[in-house]
Amino acid sequence: MKVGLLSPATSAFDAFRRSRERFFPEGPGCYVLTTFDGDVLYIGLATNLKRRLLQHLDNPQKTELTPKGRAVLVHWRPDHNLFLEKLERTWLLIHEQHEGKLPMLNRMHSPVSV
Repeated sequence: MKVGLLSPATSAFDAFRRSRERFFPEGPGCYVLTTFDGDVLYIGLATNLKRRLLQHLDNPQKTELTPKGRAVLVHWRPDHNLFLEKLERTWLLIHEQHEGKLPMLNRMHSPVSV
């Protein structure tokens, strides 16, 4: 599935590289790791996007080659209203509707708040 099919859409993107870390926002939001062609590999949320993306850059699972390609772009949508869980679940459900499964680097569904 392509990142452009997510709704609401991501609002920014950059290269998924340590050399670009100064451009990653430090606030809360949801993010998507994609291939160069925009194929979704991972969907996540963070209270600090910059810190979380740097953790992913240290994780070989998120940086190694996958059957769809390597994660080379990160797209995000800041969420200052802290509806992060809802936004992440929405994106995961959209991906499941298109692909019939979670993105290949996601291991589990987002937890549901009670």
